[in-house]
Amino acid sequence: MVELKEQVKGNIDAVVSEWIKRDDLKPDDLFVIGCSTSEIAGEHIGTSGSEELAAVIFAGLLDLKKATNVKLAFQCCEHLNRALVIERDSFDARFHEEVSVIPAPRAGGSMATYAFKNMNNPVVVEKIKAKAGIDIGETMIGMHVKHVAIPLRFEQKTIGNARVTGAKTRPKLIGGERAIYTNAIENKSC
Repeated sequence: MVELKEQVKGNIDAVVSEWIKRDDLKPDDLFVIGCSTSEIAGEHIGTSGSEELAAVIFAGLLDLKKATNVKLAFQCCEHLNRALVIERDSFDARFHEEVSVIPAPRAGGSMATYAFKNMNNPVVVEKIKAKAGIDIGETMIGMHVKHVAIPLRFEQKTIGNARVTGAKTRPKLIGGERAIYTNAIENKSC
């Protein structure tokens, strides 16, 4: 486990460094994290969760938070309908609905459980619309990302044994052929 934890630390540090270099994240952006520690360990999602591995990922994402001032949202597993753990100071009753549950490794997942235990004042919400996010182990964060999502590929393609992808978003381009898009060039997705 020690060797895997060291590998995961190097991997998450590389991904966080790439996020910071991209300069896509702005202060107070919601950033969703979907993470299967089972997949990181090379096992099938939901079968071998590890709060030890979650701790390594959490520490790396705190570095991202410190560098960019984003607000982190940790997605629970499907057994909690992919609810999210956020800090109470990120909660806004206009956009979030609090739910009554405490994540556990077998009902929420190890990553969300670890986040809940280690955040300053956690709250679980039903859904969010994040500006960007990271998916470690194909946990399907898409339901929590704003339209229009733009997939990101990193040089660091895995964290441990899990595939890693990211997503950022851009405003919808609406209006058809007569519309003028003031920031269309910076929002190109292709």
